[in-house]
Amino acid sequence: LRLRNRTSLADRCFAELSSMEAHDHLGAAPSRSMRLTLLPDRIALCRLPQGATVPAWPANVHSFLTISRTPTELSIVADESAVPVEMDAKRGYRALRVQGPLPLDLVGVVAALAAPLAAAGVPIFPIATYDTDYVLVHETTLSRAIAALGEAGYVIVNSP
Repeated sequence: LRLRNRTSLADRCFAELSSMEAHDHLGAAPSRSMRLTLLPDRIALCRLPQGATVPAWPANVHSFLTISRTPTELSIVADESAVPVEMDAKRGYRALRVQGPLPLDLVGVVAALAAPLAAAGVPIFPIATYDTDYVLVHETTLSRAIAALGEAGYVIVNSP
């Protein structure tokens, strides 16, 4: 019963997103047949204090890197292999990339992905770029994430 309620929550969320008009003021709705690519490398999440300078090591990252500065922190998300061992970081994440590029007015992509993952009890760390969206999950929940997304109709492939 509990799983059925979780599944119905995911289905309700997707149905609501799918019912949006493709050209209304909110933009287009995502398709549940979206293709996701599992990137091969482990990723680490780093949080530095407000006002910290960007360290030099991200210049050596060649696969996955995003740096965000806000009024309260500096976040660096990067290939785990590039993150210094002494860096306080959450390690062992894997990235699922939505096939893109996606139109900038496409709404609900992360919500549509998050619903089945939430129903499966998988925490996510979403990242948006200009071309597409990524959902990071910890490797301890990766198989559960892939199963939940597969059951929801998403196609997941390994990165070439």
